[in-house]
Parts: sequence; C-alpha cells; structure tokens
Amino acid sequence: MDLDKPQPQPPQQPEGCLVVAFRMPVRIIALVVVLPLRMAWDALVVGGRFLNDLLLRPLGRALHWLYARVLTPIGQGTAWLLRHLVVVPVVALYEWVLAPVGRGVAWLVGVVGRGVGVALYWAARVLLVVPAVALYEWVLAPVGRGVAWLVGVVGRGVGAALYWTARILLVVPAVALWTWVFAPVGRALAVVAHEVGAALGHAWRIAGRISRAVGRGLGTLLRWIFVEPLRQVYRTVLTPVGHVVRDAVLRPVAEAARLAGRAAGQMLAAGRDAVRQARADLRRMFLGEPRPPVAVDRREPAGRDTRTLGSSTTALTKD
Repeated sequence: MDLDKPQPQPPQQPEGCLVVAFRMPVRIIALVVVLPLRMAWDALVVGGRFLNDLLLRPLGRALHWLYARVLTPIGQGTAWLLRHLVVVPVVALYEWVLAPVGRGVAWLVGVVGRGVGVALYWAARVLLVVPAVALYEWVLAPVGRGVAWLVGVVGRGVGAALYWTARILLVVPAVALWTWVFAPVGRALAVVAHEVGAALGHAWRIAGRISRAVGRGLGTLLRWIFVEPLRQVYRTVLTPVGHVVRDAVLRPVAEAARLAGRAAGQMLAAGRDAVRQARADLRRMFLGEPRPPVAVDRREPAGRDTRTLGSSTTALTKD
C-alpha cells in the first residue's frame, strides 16, 4: 500500500517542547484506537475479494446473459410491435389527415386574423399610443427627472451616514476580534489538528504492519494445519490410486467400448446392405427389371453449340 511507503516530508520548522511532549501520547492513543479498525478493514477486504470471486462475478455474468439473451430480444420485439402497431399508424394519420386539416385551419385563421389585427392596430394607435406618448413626454418625464434628482441627493446623504455607522459599529470590532482572538485560536487549533492527523497516519501505518504480520501468521498456520496435510494425502494416496484405477479399469473399459462400437458399426453396415439387397430382389420379383430410359428428341443442338439468333437451327430461320 502507498500509505506504508515513506513519504517525502517538507522541511519542518523548529518545534516547541509542548508540541513534542503532546505528540507521543497522541500517537500511542491513536495506535490503540486505529489497530482494531485496521485489522477489521483488512479482514473485510479479504472477505470482499472472496465474495467477489465466488458470488458477484458469476451473478454478474448470469445477469449479463439474461439481459443479452432474454431481455434484449423481448425489448426489440416489443419495440418492433409498438413501431408497426402504434407509431406508424399515428404518423400516417398525422401526415395524411391532421396536418392537411391543420394547414387549412391555419390559413383560414391567418386570413381572418390579419384583417382583424390591422383594424385593432389602428384603433389602439389612435386611442392609446398617441395619448400615452404625449402624456409621457409632457408630464411623466419631467416629474420623473425631478423625483430622481431629489432621491439621488437624499440617497447619497443617507448612504454616507450608513457607511460610517457600519464601519464604526461592525468593521472595526470585527477586525479587532479577528486579529486578537480568532487568528491565535485558529493557529493553535491548526497545530493540534496537524499533530492529531500525523498521529492517526502513523498509527494507521503501524496497524497495517501489525495486521499484515497477523495475517501472514494465520495463513502459515492454516497452510501447515490444512493445506500441507491435504497436499501430502493427494500426492501419496489419491494420485497413485487414480493412476491404478486409470490403468487397470478405465483404459481397458474404454478400449472394450471402442471395440464394441466398431463391431456394432460393422454389424449395422452389413445389416443395411442385406436389407438393401433384399428390397432390390423383391422389386425385381414383383415389378421386373426397370425399363431403360428412352431418348427424346428435344431439337437441341448437339455438342457445345448453342442456339443463337444468327444460326439456322430455329424454326423461323430454318431453310
């Protein structure tokens, strides 16, 4: 793991005696707390690997096969049915019925709407726009400019008063509080957090080494208790017994089966020939010898010569 490798450390500044005295107890406590967590984490990782190899991967392959071989054909068939039973009729209805009707209605509405729109435009222009423009130019605009000037003068005075009030009541106390309280406390908390984080990292690395050592010890113990005896039993007992069974039983049985298969094949071939010969004899007994084929004159040219338009072998060009 990358956490177990020594990481290059940046150049450190001289530390005080309080920091050094605080570091060792924190690291010891962190090691005691982190060691069970690290061992549990390593056990979960090993169990997860076994679970992935024995269950999750075969289950994933089965789901993939189900999706590819069952769900995908069903979905394609359903899509084909929906396309030909729903989409195609709806599109045809839209193209050949709804769209022409809609275009006719839109044309009619447009013709009527243009006339009504022109009439409403001139009525609104004469009755609303011209009086509104005059009212804005001669009444509202001068009044608005006077009100804007008055509001600007008053707003600048109020803004200046609020600015200095906020500066004296809020900004100056906040700067003093940050400079004399929050910044020193933050620096102290940063030192404590750095030391705690370094202790946790150091404890995590030491716990990893301890966990790996315990795991290697358990693996060696299981190998000598279970794996090595089973391997010796397989080598000294099962393998010789398997060789004896293979040489004394399986090979003779396989050879006898092959010989029996060949003999059965030869017997079946002989039986088929005898049946074929008997059937031919019966046909000749009841029906006689088959007649030879009679040649039929098809008026086709003999050999490799083919009929062409320029030859005299057809009925139209024959002399």
